[in-house]
Amino acid sequence: MQIQSGKDLLGLRELPEADIESILKTAASMKEIFTRPVRRVPPLIAKNIVTLFYEPSTRTAASFHLAARMLSASVNNIQVTSSSVKKGETLIDTVKNLEAMGMDAVIIRHSMAGAPHLVAQNIKGSVINAGDGFNEHPTQGLLDIFTMREKKGKLKDKKVLIVGDILHSRVARSNIWGLKTLGAKVTVVGPPTLIPKDIEKTGVTVSYNLDKEIKDADFVNVLRIQLERQEAGLFPSLEEYHKLYGINAERLKKAKNDVVVMHPGPINRGVEISSDVADGPYNVILDQVTNGVAVRMAVLFLLLGGKRAKR
Repeated sequence: MQIQSGKDLLGLRELPEADIESILKTAASMKEIFTRPVRRVPPLIAKNIVTLFYEPSTRTAASFHLAARMLSASVNNIQVTSSSVKKGETLIDTVKNLEAMGMDAVIIRHSMAGAPHLVAQNIKGSVINAGDGFNEHPTQGLLDIFTMREKKGKLKDKKVLIVGDILHSRVARSNIWGLKTLGAKVTVVGPPTLIPKDIEKTGVTVSYNLDKEIKDADFVNVLRIQLERQEAGLFPSLEEYHKLYGINAERLKKAKNDVVVMHPGPINRGVEISSDVADGPYNVILDQVTNGVAVRMAVLFLLLGGKRAKR
């Protein structure tokens, strides 16, 4: 175990700045491996990793799988839809059985907030939260921060807008905790119905006026409208949402010339972001995807026996 705060990565809310810095610095060295003719290194060759996703995923699941394979770990992807879960097996019984088979770490995504924490309390191996309910998605937060640091260096006093469906977003929460720890100024922007009550207590500023806030923003991190999670009637229409909170070329004319547009994916084109922005020079969306592999390599490396990066 090389992340000082514990054997697991469950969230960014209480992750110390030193651990965030160690992950980011290690991720930078991991990204260098992408340029090699053979993109595989041996530090986790004896480790067995299981991905256990109770919710659908493309980017996160594939990213963790590639990260583990590039570190030479053995990876087993459990298909929950065809597992003993369908026979009534509990989450704890599932992970204890996997650990009895020699599992060293489990990467879990679950619809229930706190599920990874429950698993971590019941097994000796490392647990990595790949998204739990509306709570957190720590590696997404870390890869977003890593991408911001690549583009503009230290984040202290940088203004970051998080735009959209804050209420249902675990990505927003991990971003908020990590960015605040590193000294960024965070403003959440969206319709009043999509802003959680008392979110100001996390240290962010709340605004409902994107055109005002975008003028001096360094980063605009746009969230997906999670239609599958929402109750009906949280905003009148997708067209009206895009008019008020969508990122398009016309709106970006009000922003700084070096503003960086981000999105965790998948994009609802024409809703959160117009196609001219999604395919244009302002966004770093594909950089985020690439950086996700490097960040997850760093997390696996540090949790499962690697050395801390020097500060």
